[in-house]
Amino acid sequence: MPKTILIGAPIDSGQQRPGCLMGPAAYRVAGLAREIAAEGHGVEDWGDLALPPLRDVACANPVVHSLAETVGWTEILMDRVDDALSEGGFPIIMGGDHSLALGSAAAAAAFAARQGRPLFLLWLDAHSDFHTPLTTTSGNLHGTPLAYIAGREGFDTFPPFPAPVPAARICMFGIRSVDPAEQAAMLECDIQVNDMRVIDEHGIVAPLRAFLKKCRDEAGMLHVSLDVDFLDPAIAPAVGTTVPGGTTFREAHLVMELLHESGLVTSLDLVELNPFLDDRGMTARLMVDLVGSLMGKKVFDRPTRSK
Repeated sequence: MPKTILIGAPIDSGQQRPGCLMGPAAYRVAGLAREIAAEGHGVEDWGDLALPPLRDVACANPVVHSLAETVGWTEILMDRVDDALSEGGFPIIMGGDHSLALGSAAAAAAFAARQGRPLFLLWLDAHSDFHTPLTTTSGNLHGTPLAYIAGREGFDTFPPFPAPVPAARICMFGIRSVDPAEQAAMLECDIQVNDMRVIDEHGIVAPLRAFLKKCRDEAGMLHVSLDVDFLDPAIAPAVGTTVPGGTTFREAHLVMELLHESGLVTSLDLVELNPFLDDRGMTARLMVDLVGSLMGKKVFDRPTRSK
């Protein structure tokens, strides 16, 4: 794996519960860089991004808030994550709420397009985040990044998404909270949704391996967006959007181990960590442990499955 580049995105403008801006600091305190280095990978910390000067923007939906800030974060993340990928790095974007994926995934898509490779997206989240600025009823823009990535309309104030990701290249895991309008839009484009019922009935391994095989067969790059609420709140309480019934400790680590074995992941979001809601840092430490599994940490080494 190329050198890992940590990029702090202290963002909480995408929702209305303050605290996510402390996420990058919590990951550093929990030893993220140390965990990556322990697995034999080079790591650089590029520090935290700063919000650029804001420009005047407007939205026809009156409930949308912090639009200018979210657009500004999107633009600077697009530039900085693209820089990391262009330098041959593996960027880990430490959030920050999930609106950061508006910029990180756009950067990954732009870089993949320049390489002549398709971008695949693995969305590990309790929520579908498939609203647009025009359809959201909460006004929270952390509920819109997947719609932007998939090329839905309604993002005129944002930079044009470089190369919208087709539904066949998007896979969602852990979904258990979807608004009716989002569900209707998702059915129209037929995104692969592995909600908790699918996981309960079929497990995680088979659908994830099928998606990874498709990515490998098409020589794709894989952007992974990991939301704290992918995990069950009993083991990861530090998130403002808790939804009961999330993935277990073992299921989450299995996902990360399978991703490591695939060798396909080229960029990673860590989003929605709110340290103010944590219990003595347990969520931050768990997220760091999951990154460790993605980087190759195992309790017992097993022969890698043939590809």
